[in-house]
Amino acid sequence: MSIAEKIKQRIPFTNEDNFIDSSLIAFEYQYHHNPVYQSYCNYLSKTPKSVDRLEEIPFLPIEFFKNHAVKTGSWNTTKIFKSSGTTSSSRSQHAIKDLEFYHQTAKNCFEDQFGPLDEFQIIALLPSYQEQGDSSLISMVDYFMNFSRRDSGYFLDREIREIISGSHKKLLFGVSYALLDLAESELRLENTLVMETGGMKGRRKEITRGELHSILKHSFGVEKIWSEYGMTELQSQGYGANGEFIMPGWANCLVRDLNDPFSYVEEGVTGGINIIDLVNIDTCSFIETKDLGRKNGGFFEVLGRFDNSDIRGCNLMI
Repeated sequence: MSIAEKIKQRIPFTNEDNFIDSSLIAFEYQYHHNPVYQSYCNYLSKTPKSVDRLEEIPFLPIEFFKNHAVKTGSWNTTKIFKSSGTTSSSRSQHAIKDLEFYHQTAKNCFEDQFGPLDEFQIIALLPSYQEQGDSSLISMVDYFMNFSRRDSGYFLDREIREIISGSHKKLLFGVSYALLDLAESELRLENTLVMETGGMKGRRKEITRGELHSILKHSFGVEKIWSEYGMTELQSQGYGANGEFIMPGWANCLVRDLNDPFSYVEEGVTGGINIIDLVNIDTCSFIETKDLGRKNGGFFEVLGRFDNSDIRGCNLMI
């Protein structure tokens, strides 16, 4: 059995006790079998012989997914996910070796926090993602709908009022601008988990996540608005209420120094977000994002994006 397959089998059992060991094994494997990542590590003079701590592992800048095929090993691609992108930028591409593995870990990640998917009616308000296609979010939501015992599907905001009544549990996935459109109708939601996925897509003025959540809570009459932290270049998702995210046991967030990208800041200090995602074992598990954030205990917040970065569908800017 290959190292990649061993790590995949260990994913459900990965926790804070074995995460560091698994990450160092993944780094050594990807260094030796991912040409793009190896070249980047060599440029930084970082090799498995010189790295023995989590903080010493190089994180691949997310821009590499725009113009390189980021693969560990040689394998046939079953699916390519593409970022939402903008008219002025190229779209990142993430080649997927095992689509079922992506779907199953996404399901495990969601159910660990919110319970069985078959208890929810799933309502998706994701028009811009549907328009562009090749979205990892759409693929995940499609898969989730397979487990719903109630009528689930993709709807426009004017259609949701007709299908969201009843006391049963409901899960509303929505891109930010579409949720704001729905909120203007002052629809009151009962027993509904509202999950915003970020992104104004140029349809509305960018606002902070706090402002967005305040508007939605008031209009929908709910105590919490949940958020999903995910992106094309990752296969795992973080979830959180009121903008405080937590990653599953097989992933983690580190916050790098704004002035020195190879060192890390203390909790509560704002910096750049690095993500370790062991589900990315077939591509690259160590991603340097362009998101700004900070850690607080077991949670992390996303505060915006670096200047001159592309607007990404999974984040809100300050």
